[in-house]
Amino acid sequence: MPLWTSQCNKRVVVCQKLDIIAAMFEQKLYAICHNIRSLHNVGSIFRTADAAGVDKIFLCGYTGQPPRKEISKVSLGAEESVPWEHHYQTWRVVENLKSLHVQIVALENNIGFYSQNFQEFKPRFPTALLIGNEVTGLSEGLLKRADSVVSIPMFGQKESLNVSVAFGIALFELNRHRR
Repeated sequence: MPLWTSQCNKRVVVCQKLDIIAAMFEQKLYAICHNIRSLHNVGSIFRTADAAGVDKIFLCGYTGQPPRKEISKVSLGAEESVPWEHHYQTWRVVENLKSLHVQIVALENNIGFYSQNFQEFKPRFPTALLIGNEVTGLSEGLLKRADSVVSIPMFGQKESLNVSVAFGIALFELNRHRR
């Protein structure tokens, strides 16, 4: 089989999967990644976004972007099936989405800023899940721009989860409310 046929078939399969996901959910769900420093976390976010049917990922600030082998290694090619854009200024992405009536839901670790338990939160769609840097989280400015701030309750000694793990938990919780 010629190489071009294989690549063409792969694209057809990706398009078929995107059509199935589009048919599964009428309501849009986006991800905004602010200054994620680990390329492995970015890869995991892509893979999780693919599994959850995210419509688009916005990679912001110094968040790594494809093509990078560190991202591909973890995403297993999901960076090719999930649409994404890169923007330097996260606040501009947030404001642009808000102007399109997208609800911005910031995921934060509940330290120093009011947040709601994500299990009690009822989203309205379209929604964008905003996640921040592994160490510093989200800036106060971004938290103030968000329509809602949610957190995952922590019961152990650590104050937070890995950003890609927290992203997955929150994303699938949002999907429970999605049509």
